[in-house]
Amino acid sequence: MFSFTVLAIAFGVVFLAELPDKTALAGLMLGTRYRASYVFAGVAAAFAVHVALAIAAGSVLTLLPHRLVQGVVGLLFLAGAAMLLFKKGDEEEEVKAPADQSFWKVSGAGFMLILVAEFGDLTQIMTANLAARYDNPLSVGLGAVLALWAVAGIGILGGRTLMKYVPLRLITKVAACVMLALAGFSLYEAITG
Repeated sequence: MFSFTVLAIAFGVVFLAELPDKTALAGLMLGTRYRASYVFAGVAAAFAVHVALAIAAGSVLTLLPHRLVQGVVGLLFLAGAAMLLFKKGDEEEEVKAPADQSFWKVSGAGFMLILVAEFGDLTQIMTANLAARYDNPLSVGLGAVLALWAVAGIGILGGRTLMKYVPLRLITKVAACVMLALAGFSLYEAITG
């Protein structure tokens, strides 16, 4: 079953949570040094792997009692909102990229960078939560992967320009508010059954 509403919710939550993340900066740095399409291919593949893992984890959660899952999902959304609101600014990390500019080397560097940096990241946890909450892996997975690809594209092609117009704090606060709302809905469902 496919739902555009669930896809839109997943896209919005994951997009807002990923936009201020360090991987957008890493993509920006790789994109300024190497061919953008090569970097995007590697980054997009890594994000697809992460979403598939998150959807699998979220689908396992749907086997548990509904009220328990809603309670856990609500608490995890609260934790995600707290992480966004209270995290300190990330320092820019040095991105090691290949000296050779072939497709396989550049995309491989982007793939490995994102695969390692994003494992267990907030957006992967949020994607698993959304998969458990909506029990719609296709819609959640597609929304999440499109959001991650959009952020990667923004980071690679023009992250610095975006940050001139939209303050990072605002993006972080909006993402935290969306997560707080989802936490409230999940906890309400867990309590009322």
